[in-house]
Amino acid sequence: MSAGGPGASLPISCVVITRDAADRLAATLGCAAACGERLVVDSGSTDATVAIARNLGARVEHQPFLGFGLQKRRAVELAAHDWILSLDADEQLDTAAVRGLATLDLSDPERCWEWRRRTFIGGQELRHGPWGHERVLRLFNRTRSGFTAHRVHERVDGATRPLSAPGSILHHSFGGCADVILRSARYAGPKAVILRDKRESSPAWMLPLRALAVFTKSYGLQGGWRDGAAGFVVALSRVVDSTLPRAIVSVDPPPAPSSSPPADRPDSPPPR
Repeated sequence: MSAGGPGASLPISCVVITRDAADRLAATLGCAAACGERLVVDSGSTDATVAIARNLGARVEHQPFLGFGLQKRRAVELAAHDWILSLDADEQLDTAAVRGLATLDLSDPERCWEWRRRTFIGGQELRHGPWGHERVLRLFNRTRSGFTAHRVHERVDGATRPLSAPGSILHHSFGGCADVILRSARYAGPKAVILRDKRESSPAWMLPLRALAVFTKSYGLQGGWRDGAAGFVVALSRVVDSTLPRAIVSVDPPPAPSSSPPADRPDSPPPR
């Protein structure tokens, strides 16, 4: 049985993967009240996540964490509808996006839609830098499109070029600047596993050069400096994203080639 919001009418399943996401889950599910189903796939929350989801009328399923890409694939498989609206537990559609959702033509399963994503650090919106003009594909038909299997930084491979949906997705993922750096550090381990599986490594002497290039692009060329201290912190986080996984692999390099492929083992989920 589908678990949509009051007066739900759209043939869309809103799917959300969670672990300890109680802080913002109500806003995420609330913006999708018009969807015919709201599905939460939880991987072992110890806070009020599951209770909040059920109290809001969402269907809850449990799945040990498989990595972000495979976890979202599993959520898509469990959904009742072929049209999928995938939101992270720290995201919500703004008012214009909620209104616009009902105007989208869902007659062609080849279509998919993207939104502008507006990211905040605390109460400050990042209007410049790498996150200033970010667009994310979040509405698609599972018979034609789907998530990649990446452990982190998964994405939807759309059947066609995504159309632009009205409104925006509000991304309240960071309580403060420290959260930005900590998130990058948490993701370094899973990213190092990906690099090892691909048998990629970088000499240690290249890491400072890579760090300089990444910081210059984010803070200078992409205008991160216009966001003040927040833009500086985002640029630092891009440096961590780009260099720390490679440093980990440099210390613990990929194993020698073997006749069998590396195991695709799941990682522990860093909270989002």
